Amino acid sequence: MAGYDILKLEKGLYSRGKSFTSALEELDPSGNYKGTPLEGLDAYQRQLKRFDIKVSGPGSDVVEKFFKTSDSAALFPEYVARAVRRGMEEADNLPRIVAAVTVIDALDYRSITSVPTDDEKELKTVGEGAYIPETVVRTQENLVSLYKRGRMLVASYEAIRFQRLDLFTVTLKQIGAYIARSQMKDAVQTLINGDGNSNAAPSGSVAASGTLTYSDLVTFWNLFDPYELNAFIASPDVMAKLLNLSEFKDAAAGFNFQRTGKQITPLGADLIKSSAVSAGKLVGLDKTCALEMVRAGEIMTEYDKLIDRQLERAAITCVAGFAKIFKDSARVLTI
Repeated sequence: MAGYDILKLEKGLYSRGKSFTSALEELDPSGNYKGTPLEGLDAYQRQLKRFDIKVSGPGSDVVEKFFKTSDSAALFPEYVARAVRRGMEEADNLPRIVAAVTVIDALDYRSITSVPTDDEKELKTVGEGAYIPETVVRTQENLVSLYKRGRMLVASYEAIRFQRLDLFTVTLKQIGAYIARSQMKDAVQTLINGDGNSNAAPSGSVAASGTLTYSDLVTFWNLFDPYELNAFIASPDVMAKLLNLSEFKDAAAGFNFQRTGKQITPLGADLIKSSAVSAGKLVGLDKTCALEMVRAGEIMTEYDKLIDRQLERAAITCVAGFAKIFKDSARVLTI
């Protein structure tokens, strides 16, 4: 097996049906470096070390250093993808509401569902030799809609060649944040309107239009049985109304909010503010069984343009969609 410092790098590593890092790991397994100074680095990080490219910190290199050789230039698209991914992770609230993530390598995907009646949700005593109640799981009638989200990176090599990678990473992370917010909007729309399989969330309204009370929240919480209301997604205006409830103004709640910026709720549910929710709306859900995220591969970059033409115009995209698992595990409250 070739060592990390003599591997031949070329853009074909991006077209093997897997990530660039995975392709590198096959050629240069990380297990070979156990007990060495390189332990803890993945195959891509070892290549950065090989070409002495520092992508972060005050001493980060300039963009130009990636293009010193044809081998090091092949590392640039993966740097872009990783920076975008970091931006997505930092701005991503989806892990707080998604029950399962399914990665596919096709354009079509059909999820599964189960729609038990109230009687079927109850596990009754079964006598000897008696019929055991069934829970039917079936595939959904309609396919999950997948959306391609991304940004076009437009810059000439001459314009950014002397820019520090640490600064350039900030721009790429912002692209990742844009993608994360767009996917959050897709997720919220699926929770509210369903995924095209007649599973829109049941909706209700507060007792007095425009006024939210703690009693309204308790009534809303009580509707979820046998599911658990453990996550709220609120529009900014509804979030303000929530935080102005007297139950949120006790000393402990105020101290936690002022110290960490994290809100708490009297119902013990995770509280997320998102402009993806329309004004006057509050979405409640059981995050353990309400939403499935379907992702077609990882973040994609157009490596030909990034390597051969040294930027110019390059697309950074991610394909994902969402499926509703149990219809009544998400509900909408209109204020």
